[in-house]
Amino acid sequence: MARVKTEDHIALFIDCDNISHKAIEGIINELSKYGVVNIRQAYGNWTKDNLKNWEDKLLEFAIKPIQQFDYSKNKNATDILMTIDAIDLLHTKDIDAFAFATSDSDFTPVVMRVQNEGIKVFGFGEKKTPKPFMAACSQFIFTEKLMKTGIVGNETADLITAPIRKSGKEMRQDTWLVHVLRTALEQTMDEEGWANLANIGQYINNSTSFSPINYGYKKLSNLIDEIDLFDVYVDPDSKQMSIRDKRMGN
Repeated sequence: MARVKTEDHIALFIDCDNISHKAIEGIINELSKYGVVNIRQAYGNWTKDNLKNWEDKLLEFAIKPIQQFDYSKNKNATDILMTIDAIDLLHTKDIDAFAFATSDSDFTPVVMRVQNEGIKVFGFGEKKTPKPFMAACSQFIFTEKLMKTGIVGNETADLITAPIRKSGKEMRQDTWLVHVLRTALEQTMDEEGWANLANIGQYINNSTSFSPINYGYKKLSNLIDEIDLFDVYVDPDSKQMSIRDKRMGN
């Protein structure tokens, strides 16, 4: 009898040359909301001293290290190997989602290739990550929002904390965010201007790489409450939230 899969399977590829070891706990915690991260592979030239901080993290989070030597001076071959392995996995394993932890835009083509197969791609990288890579992902989260460095005694410790929240005023001044929210509302609202928040969230996920985490909020509903651009109605029976642009009420 074939085993029935009860959870989505996620494959995580980590570009250790372009991602901090301090972010890995936050990355895995975030992905665990969506399924089990059953494939965890970290790529780099492990003979180099700059990856020494990764060694404990590989053991702690059961991540498989993949060795990639630099075939030529000043040229990183890690991205090529990661791309090959991701495409191989795309055609040989039953994977429901891919995740790429990198700040390198060279992975944009492979992300688009995976998306073409109808498979969701989560992206994680620093704020310096080029926009084409961020836009190619189904959802992109800044690693700075998933980690914080603290001091314990005389040593540096990696602490995962709640990210700093942007205020309603700050978010209202973010023209891209406001455009994303209002467009999603316009595309899903009924004749009276109301739209179910779940439908809005689905539209946003299908059309952008937006994540409320980048603004310091775990849920879209919390961000909606804080940005104060919309009338909010919560059905007393289903507890489902619907919103309407406040400009329509004037």
